[in-house]
Amino acid sequence: MNTTRQLAIAAFAAFAGFATAPAMADEADASQFAHPSTVVRAVADVKAEARNPVRITNGGTGFIGVMQSAVDPVAVKTEGVKSARNGQTARGEFGPM
Repeated sequence: MNTTRQLAIAAFAAFAGFATAPAMADEADASQFAHPSTVVRAVADVKAEARNPVRITNGGTGFIGVMQSAVDPVAVKTEGVKSARNGQTARGEFGPM
């Protein structure tokens, strides 16, 4: 009975110790420290700008454009197949990955 009483007292003391620990009610992302945003533009201005999207230029996409060529696409494909069959075209990857 003495052992049971000691275990009960130890369990009660442990529970009381956990209950008196300070509670940490905080968000994990520290959102309470976020700076408030200031609105500079009106909503109507932003919506009007969204209706007229920005045109992307060639410099932004890397697209050069469609080239005019006098070479027949079938002839280019035939030449590629011929060079691959003759072993003149590299296949796969060279060097370590």
